[in-house]
Amino acid sequence: MQAVWNNTVIAESDDTVLVEGNHYFPESSLKREFILFSNHKTTCSWKGQASYYTLNVNGEVNTDAVWYYADPKPEAAQIRGRVAFWKGVKVS
Repeated sequence: MQAVWNNTVIAESDDTVLVEGNHYFPESSLKREFILFSNHKTTCSWKGQASYYTLNVNGEVNTDAVWYYADPKPEAAQIRGRVAFWKGVKVS
């Protein structure tokens, strides 16, 4: 699986976990040179608190396009240490 945005591979792995139609990649597969910290957080009733990263690729910014659960609830333990994508990031 690959996550691509702005014609650039952001993450690549054969080990993804599919939850609610989203592929969660191992955090270690994320290409850190494209990642900026974000203070944005949201809450999911069954997964817990999500944190976000912003993408910066070839001078273009995609705010909060990557999310992760640093401390997911027990029901979502399978996504601990993983990241998922949205906001135009193509996963295939």
